[in-house]
Amino acid sequence: MTDLRIGLGIDLHRLEPGRPCVLAGVLIDCERGPQAVSDGDVVLHAAVDAVLGAAGLDDLGTLFPENDPKNRGRDSAEFCARAMELVREKGLSVRSIDVVVETELPRLKPHRAAMRARLAQLFAVDPDRVNLKGKSAEGLDAIGNQLAIRATVVALLG
Repeated sequence: MTDLRIGLGIDLHRLEPGRPCVLAGVLIDCERGPQAVSDGDVVLHAAVDAVLGAAGLDDLGTLFPENDPKNRGRDSAEFCARAMELVREKGLSVRSIDVVVETELPRLKPHRAAMRARLAQLFAVDPDRVNLKGKSAEGLDAIGNQLAIRATVVALLG
């Protein structure tokens, strides 16, 4: 029997005017972007936590602490590369990734294909095993008021 493992990752950031908006490793033209120590890519942060969790490894914040100056402005793709090194050391690989992004802005539909392709590349998985959905908060809470963005990711490893 194949050893399958499931991990869940969630990340939430404030949206700030003038910040770049990078989601799933794709730069998106938007007047607001996630506020964070690194590039603030909520999709990659949640994906890394999901992959690390499925592998039974430490989380993103433990591996890349916010108070470490090396992480200031850091490209989240570097977090993915390190997570994948650790996953491979355990003899595992990513089998599939499923992403939900809750946001009012930016609109994700025009960027979904590029975001899915980048996730597939970063996590060494076939593109048809990556899904990404955008959901509105219908004007409710900080997300609905365009003040925050949240990503939830489930990863299957084997």
